[in-house]
Amino acid sequence: MTTSTPSEAERDLWTRARARLKVAVGEDVFTSWFARLDLEEMVDDLCLLSAPTRFLCSWVQSNYADRILEAIQLDAPQIGRLQVTLRVNGQARPRIAPQPEIFVQEAPVAVATIPAMPRLVRDNSAQKGDALSGSAIDQRMTFDSFVAGGPNEIALGVARQVANAAVNDSVSFNPVYIHATVGLGKSHLLNAIAHATAQADPSKNIVYLTADHFMYHFITAVQRQSALTFKEWLRKVDLLLIDDMQFLQGKSATEFGHTLGTLLTGAKQVVVAGDAPPRDLEMLDERVRSRLSGGLVVPITAFDVELRRAIVQRRADQAATRYGMHFPAPVIDYISRVVVSHGRDLDGAVNRLVAANQLTGEMITIPLAEKTLGDLIRSQEARRVRIEDILRIVSRHYKVPRNELLSARRSRDVVRPRQIAMFLAKALTSRSLPEIGRRFGGRDHTTVLHSVRKVEQMMKDDGELCQEIELLKRMIEE
Repeated sequence: MTTSTPSEAERDLWTRARARLKVAVGEDVFTSWFARLDLEEMVDDLCLLSAPTRFLCSWVQSNYADRILEAIQLDAPQIGRLQVTLRVNGQARPRIAPQPEIFVQEAPVAVATIPAMPRLVRDNSAQKGDALSGSAIDQRMTFDSFVAGGPNEIALGVARQVANAAVNDSVSFNPVYIHATVGLGKSHLLNAIAHATAQADPSKNIVYLTADHFMYHFITAVQRQSALTFKEWLRKVDLLLIDDMQFLQGKSATEFGHTLGTLLTGAKQVVVAGDAPPRDLEMLDERVRSRLSGGLVVPITAFDVELRRAIVQRRADQAATRYGMHFPAPVIDYISRVVVSHGRDLDGAVNRLVAANQLTGEMITIPLAEKTLGDLIRSQEARRVRIEDILRIVSRHYKVPRNELLSARRSRDVVRPRQIAMFLAKALTSRSLPEIGRRFGGRDHTTVLHSVRKVEQMMKDDGELCQEIELLKRMIEE
């Protein structure tokens, strides 16, 4: 049976789901994995998508099905399954039955030719599908555009020293691991290191990769039967920068561990960024975590008011130069005081006021800021909760070791605290079910959903449990 044409309502639903995915994963990842997916039909609880290559079908089905389903279910909660099928000559393959398709890798007729190792990749738009291309470098993220302050000055100093050492063929710290929560400047520093090194010595082999791209390159190399070539290519780089380490998992994480060991043995420089210290990257092999911990681990802490003001002032100065508008000092002080999350929200606050001024003609004042930035301010009223905070509090409260909460043990004294921890992670954080599952020992999102519903049911029948969970919430949010 061939697929039917999706209705206009279904196409609109898919357009909204794509927009959510783009916001959630970012432009680079969206372009790599989601941009070429088409909606074929929705029938009963099944959503059928198509992709132009067998590899893309298999990769999306294996790695992003949960995330796509979540984006779709916001408008169509009845959709519970996702199938990605191969599109041949512009048409999806016939769907025999609404069952998830199993993709079998076919042996290629000939081994694909692997391109020569690239230099620093500034714009890889022409290289999509090149297994050995790096992620795009953001031209704006340089040392000159980085706003320094107490919370990030050590990380900035280390980054500058790494760039200088790489130019001089020496290694000061190796590996360097920079960690911080979202929006505090990790990616900016990695991009700045790449820029500074390339400008000082264009002959250097510099590769900047996000974790998603590292996984893509490795899987592509396996598909092309060229994994050895891929490994050799990575081992010849002078400076390797890996961003978003927390998303590296599976065989790619193992391969990164082997490559990291080779690079360190050969005195090559490695810089890694992640959202947590190495010891908390549960998806990585213990040897990889040990290697990262054995280098220089540099945290970037939450921005203080002085650094926030410096960032807002820099953005306000740029707006004055570009648009000729004036940000009064009291407005800059106000933004610095009430927007306390991270640098991206500070950038967004300035951009909103610029847009409000241009669209309405209102002067930039504190009343305009209060009206325009209300959601940014309200979103910070409660302290941001991390899954690591939840694991620590639940472990201590129930006297269950943290590693037991992440293990596969099924004894009641472990299962119940684990389910409560997952429930709290869903209730107190903005993490998706698949993300929570990954942080709880690599579990599937359905396991997390079962735990959440189980605890909700128990709370209906057990008043003492309700009080206990409220106590845990207060302990976590303090």
